[in-house]
Amino acid sequence: MGNEALDLNPPNATYHLSRNGSDWLWAAFSLFGLSLLTVVAWTFTRPRGTRLFHQIAVVVLTTGSLAYFSMASDLGATPIPVEFRGDGTRQIFYVRYIQWFISFPLLLLELLLATGLSLSDIFTTLFMSIVLVITGLVASLVHSTYKWGYYTFGVAALFYIWYVLLWHGPHTTFAAGGALRSGYLLAAGYLSLLLLLYPIAWACAEGGNVITVTSEMIWYGILDILAGPVFLFFFLWELRGVDYAAFGLHSGKYTDKSAYTAHNTTQPVSAVPATTTGAAGNV
Repeated sequence: MGNEALDLNPPNATYHLSRNGSDWLWAAFSLFGLSLLTVVAWTFTRPRGTRLFHQIAVVVLTTGSLAYFSMASDLGATPIPVEFRGDGTRQIFYVRYIQWFISFPLLLLELLLATGLSLSDIFTTLFMSIVLVITGLVASLVHSTYKWGYYTFGVAALFYIWYVLLWHGPHTTFAAGGALRSGYLLAAGYLSLLLLLYPIAWACAEGGNVITVTSEMIWYGILDILAGPVFLFFFLWELRGVDYAAFGLHSGKYTDKSAYTAHNTTQPVSAVPATTTGAAGNV
């Protein structure tokens, strides 16, 4: 049985996803799903207290898997009148922007936690990534030339993200010393290049209606795979030998039961308060 997604969920616009485009999206979904299962398994091989970066990756890959399942099924789109190159409407897949709204800030958080940036700097950078996604979504839903105003706001936010990734971040003292600096520079340059290609794709697709919806899906799909599974596997591999204690991340929620047991067996029962909890593990 072949791909019946477009038969069960017929396209709702003049310019719409083709069957070949749906096939490509199913392939991308499979890659995201396989990557997700791999990272989940990898996470459980890590000691408790050293899973933060892996769990961020799990969230990103889960979000990507759900988004690509929706798009491959020809769901999560709405028709918007085109401004250029013909008449009629074009499918705008808003589910993709929901994916980016979650994944882009987390990808930046994954990267910036390795630097010595302050919490306020990281927060502002994550906010700018949200501005980038939201302005792209609003612009894609506007059928008039005013969409390019939102596009300009998004590009301005992108310049701030580039400043932090390529200038401000590298000039801080890295949490794990120099062990991560070279890996960070490579990852930051790689991610910055990908972020440059996203607004170019938007201008050719949702913005200018220059390329077909299927070509749009291929372009965005390649970028999402490079920014998702490829980037995350590279970054997690770079962290494999890093001492997580150097990051200074600490959670009071996780109880180290082994530490509590050792503490409990070395003291009389009467000496241990009833409210005692074990030592907290690192995030």
